[in-house]
This record gives sequence, structure tokens and C-alpha cells, in this order.
Amino acid sequence: MKDAIVIKGARENNLKNVSLSIPKHKLVVLTGPSGSGKSTLAMDTLQRECQRQYMESMGLTSDSISKPKVESIEGLSPSISVGQHVTNRNPRSTVGTVTDIYTYVRFIFSRLGERICSSCSGSIPPSFEPAGLLAEEDDEMERQTVRCPHCHTELEKLGMSHFSFNKPEGACEVCSGLGHVASINEAAVFNQELSIRGGGVASLNGVHRDIQIRILIAAGKHYGFDLDPDQPLKDYGEIQRDLLYYGVESEAFKRHYPNVKPVQGTKFEGVIPGLWRRYKEKEGESGAQEKDGSFFHEQLCPECHGARLKKEIRLVEVADASITEISDWSLGDVYEWTRGLQAVLPIEGLHLLEPILHDMPVRLKRIMDVGLGYLSMNRQTVTLSGGEAQRLRLASLLGSGLTGVLYILDEPTTGLHPRDTVGLIRVLQELRDLGNTVLVIEHDVEMMRAADHIIDIGPGAGLNGGVVVGEGSLEELMASELSVTGAYLREESLSTPTRVRRKGNGQHITIREAQIRNINIPVVSFPLGCLVSVTGVSGSGKSTLVFDILAQGSPKGTEQMGYKEMTGLEQVGNIVIFDQTPMGRMQRSNVATYTDVFTHLRQLFAGLPEAKERKLTSKHFSFNTPGGRCETCQGLGVLSVDMNFLPDLEVKCHDCKGRRFTDEVLQVQYEGFSISDLLNISVQESLPILKSEAKIAGIITMLCEVGLGYLKWGQSVKTLSGGEGQRIRLAKELSKPSKNHTLYLLDEPTTGLHPSDIKQLHVLLNKLVNTGNTVVVVEHSLELIRESDWVIDIGPEGGSAGGKLVAEGTPEQVAEVPGSYTGMFLKRILVEGL
Repeated sequence: MKDAIVIKGARENNLKNVSLSIPKHKLVVLTGPSGSGKSTLAMDTLQRECQRQYMESMGLTSDSISKPKVESIEGLSPSISVGQHVTNRNPRSTVGTVTDIYTYVRFIFSRLGERICSSCSGSIPPSFEPAGLLAEEDDEMERQTVRCPHCHTELEKLGMSHFSFNKPEGACEVCSGLGHVASINEAAVFNQELSIRGGGVASLNGVHRDIQIRILIAAGKHYGFDLDPDQPLKDYGEIQRDLLYYGVESEAFKRHYPNVKPVQGTKFEGVIPGLWRRYKEKEGESGAQEKDGSFFHEQLCPECHGARLKKEIRLVEVADASITEISDWSLGDVYEWTRGLQAVLPIEGLHLLEPILHDMPVRLKRIMDVGLGYLSMNRQTVTLSGGEAQRLRLASLLGSGLTGVLYILDEPTTGLHPRDTVGLIRVLQELRDLGNTVLVIEHDVEMMRAADHIIDIGPGAGLNGGVVVGEGSLEELMASELSVTGAYLREESLSTPTRVRRKGNGQHITIREAQIRNINIPVVSFPLGCLVSVTGVSGSGKSTLVFDILAQGSPKGTEQMGYKEMTGLEQVGNIVIFDQTPMGRMQRSNVATYTDVFTHLRQLFAGLPEAKERKLTSKHFSFNTPGGRCETCQGLGVLSVDMNFLPDLEVKCHDCKGRRFTDEVLQVQYEGFSISDLLNISVQESLPILKSEAKIAGIITMLCEVGLGYLKWGQSVKTLSGGEGQRIRLAKELSKPSKNHTLYLLDEPTTGLHPSDIKQLHVLLNKLVNTGNTVVVVEHSLELIRESDWVIDIGPEGGSAGGKLVAEGTPEQVAEVPGSYTGMFLKRILVEGL
């Protein structure tokens, strides 16, 4: 049996004929600068070849997974990759449902719950009947009844489905188990003073409005009345209004013409049904509410107040707690409650729970070990960060008991405080000790120390990367001349420079009595003109303080949610927020269009003598509008193939061969490059070609400075990680000169950055501060926290045990606070370097 996975001649993306061996049954860390080729090696080469061979071995044609550019890979195992992407966008999916903890709790309540009689309000104790196994969920059981011992009323026996908000037996009838209800704000949609064509229906605009007007007029003709799109809405009769508001298929409109059937071309959907359809389609998408936000009022369900269950279910108790209360607790508290169950339950009930009382605490402990003990069961999975979702999946994988598997993880320490990294490392070592190979793409120095083997890829990003520059232990890397990571660590261990902290401009933003979610801070101040780090363990309330309180503050001093008073905001001209929200789902938006470089490129090409000769304008050089683009793939360069049960597959367009444009457009060249060639090269490679174009060169330099020189111009923004998206927005902002004092709020900007790139980011943030601005970062990276002028530490723990101000001051002052976890690690890094 092979003891290593041997890769020979990997040439995918920027890999330069890489050959290496990865030891099996070890914890292996793959590191190197951002864009050096780590993910290409792990995900695009190893993981893809594992999947392809697995599909082939099962007799499935693996055309959907193309063979990576590699000579051979020997010694492969079945692989599972755990990425940062939140895949489940269902609003009904919660932490409790995806981890199965909620299933256990439902079992406990269905067997041991003490319920209240709906007739006499007396208490009905549990019957402790022997029950089937948990796996045979009792949906198939006949409807059974129990009698109230006080008034002898016959009641339906409660099964597990009664405690589920996804089943009709348990879901609150008003909100169908969603916890909130939405209603359309008609005043925001319809403006009675305007006509449809003049903007009287806010949800109809542009080409969409013109099409809908045509259908409306056709529908009016078909039913024998006129509908004038230029007439104000207030002048419409009842029939016209019913048609516009509710559509031809609605009862409101059908009552006027009960015997006339609509025909093709007259089926106007109605503005209100259309809004509801779009709302339901987007229900699972975060950010969907903002898109149609002004048209909908969303509020807590008036019946269940967000608890999602029927009233009689919410009254059932086990060990003095209802299922609603337990769903609100942190998983750490649920763990304590489960452990205490044995003491409070009668002996005859214990045998029912034995398998559960053994299994459930083990699962909860695993989730706490990966640093997620602060989450509650009813937290929607849509609201989890990429790092949280990844670690939750990791905790459930541990329970699967698989051996001989290759696990590939993409930066699992993202969003983790150094204190919690220790727990995560322990979990990964457990996975390894079960007999698995754990391959981690990671920049965290503690993770490297714990690794059995490190592979360092570099030396730079993009074209300058793709080579193995070091292998072995951390000590061996530090001794290696070529290793980028080793060079950084050597430098760190030698120097402990004396740092000068900026004092700021003397002004402060002060928040008094901040109280929202778990935050409870009497007073906290952010000094202006400084680089401020807000720190604390995961779930302590950092993001709440910065993005839900500080970012929402208004200089007018009006009463706001979450705090009593905020002073000092009048010193700030504007607030710019860079959070980790995905860049967008638009396939057409790429790095060039997003940074506005594409506009300059099109103008540049349209101004060339060849283009003028052929009468080509800047419109012809756009792949978003007809004219110069390839119409087969509509300028995308790829065609989407529906794979039925598999994800859609993208294949290169057979007409333009992936070049996006017609031959005529491609013949126009600048410095020997067509517009398609420029989209296919990286930002860094394009600098020497475009250096004479001042506007473009400025943006290119900025992108290279934020460590994104390896991105290709034509790369879709859909493929960017949260950290990359944040830095691209930062580069865009930095290339515009700021006119007045700006407050920049950043959410973990070091995500996905190698320590040597963090230095580069620090230089950039310093530029912002030195030109008279204030930068506030929510951060876990000790390298950046150490360089800050001021630190605000929130904690001490996550969830309900967090939200307090633990320490504030310079990094040196915070390092001396005994109760601060951040201070503890800062002390080490300030004194000993690394």
C-alpha cells in the first residue's frame, strides 16, 4: 500500500510542471502567497482527479469532470473537499436542522415532554412508552391519542413531527413555520399621480416596463376596454385597476368577465402577483430583501413571535425548558442542559434516552471544539459566514467515522480567534488519527506548527508562482533559502522593532449604552485618524458593534436602534463599508468591468486607427451588447450545458473558441494584443502593456498592491472569495482620491492572505490613515492587530457570554489585561516576535 500521493508534472493554471509527494495519514499544510497556485494544486488538480477516477470506477461517464493537466497521480484516495462556500440557501435550514441536533431535541420532547391540556390547562405528564429507534421517525405511526388525567379530554398524541416547524403538524399556521410574515407596501409600489409609462409602478422599469405595457394593452383589447398607459393611475376605473394590480388570472379580475378566457399575449400577470413570485423565488438568497426591500414589509410573525411553532407545542416542557427556549440557547448551553437531563428525569424515562444521551453531547462537543459553541440551534444557515459553515461541516464529518479518506480544506481558520485555532487543530488531528489524510490550504502560523508536513508554493503570485519552494517541517522551511514562508518567519524571529503608535487627530466617535443582540457596553470610543482593530473570539459581538451599530450611526443624533447616544460622527465626511458579502451572482460581471478598466479599454481600442477604418465604436468592443460580440455565447466565451441532476457544465463556445468576440473585432490589436487577449491575462502581466495609459495603470498598480495581481481581467466576480471581493472593492476605492475625512470599516481584510501579503495590506491601510482618514478593522490576524494604533477587545467569550468591553488601548496596553484572550496572544507576539 502506498504511503504517499505522488503527483507528476502538474501544469494546471499557473503550475509549472510540479512534481511532489504528499504523505498519507498525516496533517499536511499547503501554504504560499495568495494566488501562488495552492488551490489549483489542491482543488483543481487533486480533488478533480479524485472525483474523475471515482466516477469512472462506478461506471459513470466522467465527461463532466475533465482530466486535469497532470502526467500522473498515484496513490489517490476517495476525497472530500470542505470549502468556504455556503451552499444551502434555504431559509428553513437552521444550525439545528443541518447538524441533526434539533432532531435529537425533538425526540426528547416527543417522548418526555410535559404538556398542557387545551381544555382544562392541567399538566399531562409523559407516558414513557417504549419507543422505536430515532431513525424510524414516527411519521408513519398511526394517529394516536392520550387522555388528560384531570378532565379526561382526548388529545392527539404528540410525535416528533409536531415539534418540527417544517411539518404541518408543528408549523405555526400564520407564518407556515418561517418565523416572519411579509406584506406588500402598496404605497411604495404604486404612485397614483403618475402614469405607468411615467413611472407610476415602481417595480416596472426599462425594457421590462415596455413589454408589460404591450401585454396590458393587448389584454384590455381582448376584454373590450381601453387601458391608457399615459393616464395617471388615480384615473383608472375598477376593472383597469384590478387588471393592473392582480392580473388576468386573479379572482378580482375574473369576476368582471366570468366567461371570457385569456389568450396568448394577453396573460398579464399582475404587479402584485409578480412581486410575490419574485419574492418567493429569492426567499433563500441573502440580499434578496434589499432588492425588493422597499416593496415589502417584513416583520416577526404576530402569532409565534419568530418561534415558528404552534402555541400548544411551545408550551411543552422538559426539565423546565420549552423547545423554543432551547432553540434560542447557545449550543454550549444546550450541551450543559443535555448533561443535566439524567439527574432530573425519572428512572423509567432514562432507558428511552440512553442512545440519545450518549450521542448528542458527543456531537455538541465536536461543534464546540471547532469554535462554534456560541451558535444557537435556530440560527439560519444562510446567515453563517463561509468559515462558520465550513467548520460546521467539519464537525459533522468527524462523526461519520470514515477512514482512508483524503480531506481537502480551504483555510478553515478563517474568522477564528487564535484561541479557537487550538480546538480546530485538535479536530483535524482527530480526523488524521482515524486513518485519514488531511490536506489544509492555510496561512496560519499555528496551523503550520501543528502540521506533520508543510508544502510551500511560490515564490510569487500568478505567473511568478506555481513552483514548490519548500517542503518539510516549519524549521526546515525557515532554513530553506527559497521558501517564501520561511523567509517571512526568519525575518519575524530576528526583528522586534520599536513601534510608534499614532495618537490620532484628538477627536473620537463615542457610543454610549450599546445594547443589541449580545452587545452590552456602557461606553466605547473609536479614536479618529488611527488604525483601530476590533478583536475578540468568534461570536463575541465584534461585527455587531462595527457593522450594526457604528456603521448605522447618523450624525443627526436621532434615536437609533441599538444604542442610546453616538457623538463625534459629525467629524466624519462619509462612511465606507467593506464587508465579506459575495461580489454578486452576475456571470457577466468580471474583474475588468467591476473595476471600470473595461470602459477605458474599450475606448482605447475604439480609438485605434484600425478600429476607425472598420468603423468600430466602443460598443463593438463590449461583450455585453450585440455588435462585436460572438452571438452564439452572447460574449461569455462559454456555453452552459444542463446536466439534469448534476450542476450545469460550462463548455468553451465552439464558434469563438472562448474568445468572446467576432473575428473582425479580434483583428484590432493594441501592442500586439486583441481585446480578448487582454481579458485572458492577469492584472500583473498587463501592467507593462498598459503602463502608458495613466487611468488604467493606476488601477492595475492598486490591485497589485492589495495582493490581487494574479487575477485575470476576464475572471467572473462570481468566482472570487469574500476576502478577494473585499480587497478588489478596497482597490477601487483607493484609486479614487478622497475629498474629506472618511471612516473605512473593514471585515477581516486579511482573509486568505499569506503573512507576507498582510504586510503589504498594512502599508495600504497606513496610506489611508496617513492621508487623514480613519480605518476600523474587525480582525483576528495577530500580525495586523499588532500593527494597529488602538485595539478594542470584545468578549470575553462568544454568544451570551460575550458582548462586553474587555480591554481598550494600544496593543501593548491590551497585552497587559489579564482577562483578554487577545491580550494573551498579543503579549507573546509583541515580546517574542513569532
